Amino acid sequence: MQPTLYTAMLRIEGTYQNGRIELDSAPVIDLPVKVIITFPEIDGPVKSDAKSLRWSDFSFDRSRQLLKELKSSLAEEVISERRHS
Repeated sequence: MQPTLYTAMLRIEGTYQNGRIELDSAPVIDLPVKVIITFPEIDGPVKSDAKSLRWSDFSFDRSRQLLKELKSSLAEEVISERRHS
């Protein structure tokens, strides 16, 4: 009988410092697995090639202003843009 395989996401907190990540607890995983490292919020300047987003980048009022002249739905505009690119 084959064992049942499950796909799960595991959250472990830790600290990043000087190019290393120290986990607060050790996961019990017997196989190599891919990981995603997320930095929830960083105060101060960030030096990185990756594009950084902050909570302040998201503004409901700014989005409403940008879309006020839109005559169709945003979804329709995105689909149309993708079809014509």
